[in-house]
Amino acid sequence: MADPAKIDWPGIRGIVYHPPPFATAIRRGDRSAVVNNHRLAPLLAPRSIAIVGASPTSSSIGNQLIVQLRRGGFDGEIYPINPKYDAIEGLACLPSLADLPTPVDHVVLALGSPRIEAQLALAIEHGARAATILASCYMADDGDPPLLDRLRHRARQAGIQICGGNCMGFLNFESKVRVSGYAIGPDDNTPGAVAFISHSGTVFGSILNCTERLGLNLVVSAGQEIATSAADYIDYALELPSTRVVMLFLETVRDPAGFVAALDKAASRDIPVVVLKVARTAASAAMAVTHSGAIAGSDAAFQAVCERHGAHRVQSMEELFATAALFAQPKRAGPGGLAAILDSGGTREHLVDLADDIGVRFAAINETTRGRLAARLEYGLEPVNPCDAWSTLDDFEGTFAECFGALVDDPDTAIALFFADLRNGSWLHDIYSRAIQSADAASPKPVAVVSNNTWVPHDEMAAKMAKDGIPVLDGTGAALSAVRHAFDRRDRAALPPAAPPAPPDPAVIARWRDRLDDGAPMDEAEGLAMLADFGVPALATRIAESRDDALGAAEELGYPVVAKTAMKDIQHKSDVGGVKLGLDGPAALGAAYDDLAARLGPRVLIAPMASSGVELALGVTHDPQFGPLVMVGAGGVLVELMDDARFALPPFDAAEARRLIDSLRVRRLLDGVRGAPPADIDAVAQTVARFSVLAATLGDRLAELDVNPLIAGANGCMAVDALVIARPVPTER
Repeated sequence: MADPAKIDWPGIRGIVYHPPPFATAIRRGDRSAVVNNHRLAPLLAPRSIAIVGASPTSSSIGNQLIVQLRRGGFDGEIYPINPKYDAIEGLACLPSLADLPTPVDHVVLALGSPRIEAQLALAIEHGARAATILASCYMADDGDPPLLDRLRHRARQAGIQICGGNCMGFLNFESKVRVSGYAIGPDDNTPGAVAFISHSGTVFGSILNCTERLGLNLVVSAGQEIATSAADYIDYALELPSTRVVMLFLETVRDPAGFVAALDKAASRDIPVVVLKVARTAASAAMAVTHSGAIAGSDAAFQAVCERHGAHRVQSMEELFATAALFAQPKRAGPGGLAAILDSGGTREHLVDLADDIGVRFAAINETTRGRLAARLEYGLEPVNPCDAWSTLDDFEGTFAECFGALVDDPDTAIALFFADLRNGSWLHDIYSRAIQSADAASPKPVAVVSNNTWVPHDEMAAKMAKDGIPVLDGTGAALSAVRHAFDRRDRAALPPAAPPAPPDPAVIARWRDRLDDGAPMDEAEGLAMLADFGVPALATRIAESRDDALGAAEELGYPVVAKTAMKDIQHKSDVGGVKLGLDGPAALGAAYDDLAARLGPRVLIAPMASSGVELALGVTHDPQFGPLVMVGAGGVLVELMDDARFALPPFDAAEARRLIDSLRVRRLLDGVRGAPPADIDAVAQTVARFSVLAATLGDRLAELDVNPLIAGANGCMAVDALVIARPVPTER
């Protein structure tokens, strides 16, 4: 696997990631040596553990920590710590960490918040390399700085890894380590293929009830990430030999650089990451000045990060579990679409409707497949995909087995799903199970079962199928979304390496960086000139300070012209009546100038009227976690009226720009409607790609940048207006 491409552009530090093809998976081999030497090994795979706050009371956390360690097969040293007892669960109990005979790898602090700081200090003093803190680390009478900050500072100084605080612990099935006093977990310690990192303790606990259906190798309740972040856990999970997929339930990203690096590592190893991000908010929009900033909110950057670095973002718990289950089986989606078999015409119609909503294409089966279906289907049933194969004939099992096998075998089938409302103990579903296993055994394509009605008890049947290697996906919509993610993963693998346009001459970049740094507001004329220097077509403009200047500029540029106020303190010109369009001669321009000068001030911008076309908008906003973010969306007044914008991390190439444009609702207008000629979409895509280079090279100096409108027409596109707001230059301390 080649290294990510390094781009040495002013304003860009480090490595610009070009996503590697998923198809070139590395050989996982035996990573045990790497895992044992991983920086998180003392935390997640310790060989000795001390439990401060251990207790003989069976219902206590301090007792369950010992019970669960033994239940998980931990064969290292366990040291209960509590001055009240001599022995707990048959183990000698020590009064204090200071009484340990030798330093331990890991200390579990099963204590309340007021006692955490002193005990962590003792653990560090005694040489522990890791700790788990279950307490919330919040106190009503806390000091300044608060306990959480003091713990972070202490951990950073000591270089100790910490799970928590405010967490439920973790279970590492590969290393047979269970550090959790809350969650019971399964009896079977065999590691599965799914690693799960969660910011929710409830979700952490609930997923352990799914281990028979979703094999787990690592489950972590990350909590407040005092010293160890979700990114660190992902990195560790990627080294486990058994990991095929990583699941995330995140409230926030506390280590943005580490998170991106972990996603890149997952992509390079062909291990999909499926993430449910909660706590989305538009609070940052209230602080934005430009339209692009207001639309972005705090969630757009995270979405762009997922898209750039290959993570699969889901919107519900059902979609999270279904997608992980489909990815956890070893087969990959091939070319083509979805094949489906059902035992109901009504649920087939429901399936087709949902597939259209979610964006899943059905396989276009060939005549051979149709013939095989027709030979087995009962009279009146159509040999089509998706196929209703319900039969009242004697050979019920043979009908479903042959029809499902025919669909799986079709060259255009990429994934095959068997839709049935499974029910525990049903003889009917034993027949289904045999038909599914027969098709799965004979094909390299992914095969799964979908239970449409998740209220029907089917856990036993689902666990039995999962044991045989057939995932059961609960819910029609969640299953179809999982299929879409599988297709997205396949399609991403086929993409060539990204090739953003080359940046302008370094002297040009340096000039604009210096201009943004000088603190003076940048007017529209300068903004358009900056765009032009980065290859974005922009209107030629002139600034007039008097009526005669305006008339002279119009003669130079050619009528008709537009006149706009260029007063420095006016950002949105149309809001104050500061734009005069279609001025076709000196008289009209003179009157327009007089009005603008009298109401708003004498400084006016003169530009030629732009050709007609579809109005788009481009923008740059700066995310505090992930840096510059590019927006492309509907322009003109539609930027405020329509939720029609997409975001991406810069820089990107024309192909990525085209994908962004194609995903807009306004996209259909670019094909030409009501006699209007189609726009040159290739030219628009090239322009958006060049704009992304501007965002990448100057983005650290830009608070926000709006280009609205960018008019797209038959002969290309043109930036008509630009609003630039520079970021304050950090002061040296």
